[in-house]
Amino acid sequence: MRTISAQEIKRRGIRAVDDLLVEGPVHVITRNERRYVVMDECRYQELVEAYHEAYVARVLAAMASVERGEVKRLESVAALPGGYGCLAR
Repeated sequence: MRTISAQEIKRRGIRAVDDLLVEGPVHVITRNERRYVVMDECRYQELVEAYHEAYVARVLAAMASVERGEVKRLESVAALPGGYGCLAR
């Protein structure tokens, strides 16, 4: 992934990012750390759609598990395994 410093954007303007976007998403570096990712609208919409499709797939898989009886019902939050009983406060 391409990178550009925030200082470079300040100096050259958004055109500096536009030039790099031709090659794909761009990391913006501030204080020597990757801080932001800039991408074109088309790529962003692809990511949103993929996220939504994955979410729907997880929900459908969970519903299928319930229908197959693979779900264990607990009496309370305190009965959750893995230390999640602390949520019952």
